[in-house]
Amino acid sequence: MNNSVTHAARLLGAGLRALLVLTLVTGVLYPLAVTGVAHTLFPGRANGSELRTDGRVVGSSLIGQRYDLPQQKGQQSPGPDLRWFQGRPAAGLGVNTINTRYSLLLSGATNLAADNEVLVRQVEDAKAAVIKDNSVPGHPVRASEVPADAVTSSGSGLDPDISPQYARIQVHRVAARNGLPVTRVAKLVADHTEGRTLGFMGEPRVNVLELNIALKALAAKH
Repeated sequence: MNNSVTHAARLLGAGLRALLVLTLVTGVLYPLAVTGVAHTLFPGRANGSELRTDGRVVGSSLIGQRYDLPQQKGQQSPGPDLRWFQGRPAAGLGVNTINTRYSLLLSGATNLAADNEVLVRQVEDAKAAVIKDNSVPGHPVRASEVPADAVTSSGSGLDPDISPQYARIQVHRVAARNGLPVTRVAKLVADHTEGRTLGFMGEPRVNVLELNIALKALAAKH
């Protein structure tokens, strides 16, 4: 009986030592090593791909944000600030309703079928708004020029990029609103257009926050 108890105690002790070693290696040393390597080799990505302007963080290159005017009394939602390039619609975003201490946005898609009447109406309204907002005297925007990403949200609702086509149809409006030459604004778009990753993955894209940071700098110099 004593030998059985002693053997069981030894097994328990060995199991506890193994647990402590594994906890130390996988729960402490490995995470610290990975974090250290990430901060050494990829400091920007390890810190959330932050973007700064005027010495302060204004967002992440991985997360889209809105560029709206202050919401007026009686408005259901604020209108877009047309001085800036606009990103994709964020129709799938919801508001946190469980933990009411914090005003959090929940990412997500609309989950509506392609033939859903609500979605069809949203797309039609978004297209009409894109045409209206971006048409300036002498440069009207035609319906055929409006790309899909201008009127539909991404799966997360937080896509930071738009297509080069959507960026280009905003050029004349942004130039007019900021009193800038069209050619200078068009060059900003061209300079911030990225090709497919590794030449074959994804689609050409323009990061809206990076583009607007460059626009702010250009407007300040003009």
